[in-house]
Amino acid sequence: MNEDTGAEYLTPWQLSECVDGGGVGVVESSRHSAFREGDVVTSFNWPWQSHAAVKGSILEKVNPSLVDGHISYFLGAVGITGLTALLGMREKGHVTKGANQTLVVSGAAGACGSIAGQIGRLDGCTRVVGICGSEEKCKALVEVLGFSSAVNYRQQDVAGGLRECCPDGIDVYFDNVGGAISDAVIAQSPSQMNDCGHVILCGQISQYNKDVPYPPPLSQETQENLDRKKISRERFMVLRYMNKADAALGAGNRRGWHRKYGSCLLLNDGRGKPGQADYKDMPLTTQSNILYRTFLFHSTINH
Repeated sequence: MNEDTGAEYLTPWQLSECVDGGGVGVVESSRHSAFREGDVVTSFNWPWQSHAAVKGSILEKVNPSLVDGHISYFLGAVGITGLTALLGMREKGHVTKGANQTLVVSGAAGACGSIAGQIGRLDGCTRVVGICGSEEKCKALVEVLGFSSAVNYRQQDVAGGLRECCPDGIDVYFDNVGGAISDAVIAQSPSQMNDCGHVILCGQISQYNKDVPYPPPLSQETQENLDRKKISRERFMVLRYMNKADAALGAGNRRGWHRKYGSCLLLNDGRGKPGQADYKDMPLTTQSNILYRTFLFHSTINH
């Protein structure tokens, strides 16, 4: 609820007003020429209520058949979080097959990080290491999502864990959290980041409630290490790359993308049944993402 969100596409939630966020819904009536009753639509800025009157300009029509009827995928693997992971890795990660690269992902059990790690592995990273906050999540990353290893920042020294998991150093860091964890990845002596490595600045969740500008300023040690090792650190905002979304998802074939990357996109109950798991029986690492993905609304659309 900070006044300065650090992102021009987000506004702070206001007291006593309906909160908004990602949503997918069904049109009940429309005065907009592009939408008709029964259309399934999605938006990044959707009021979280069972029924809402919204402007057609904020909506995108989607085809449920492209995701075999699992419309929640449009809020996850085939939506903004999936695109953030995919385009972030492709645009800023500089992964090259055969280059023996190591990828580290912080917030690795979250909606974006869990996909970014899988994409890094499929695109050619030899080693993919996740940083998360419980043994259950670490186990899910390795046994379900195919990460090489994982570090539990609540129980392990992050820098020490990374030295163990990344014997050849770190070439790409997908940063979702910032703060002390990112300092441990980038700057803690001896630094694990290799010369000419790449930091993808996707999020800084540990810093959002602090009274600092976004992105938060780096410590002197971290900045010096970036400069000395010629490590790139670029902020990534997926909404600036939406013109590449269809091509990134396979020339518009979203069905192909979610199947290729979707075997375990936190929609798998561990028994090979994507999208069919009982929420109560799922590992804790999946629950927050399922909650986010399954909001379903009905809307009346105005011009």
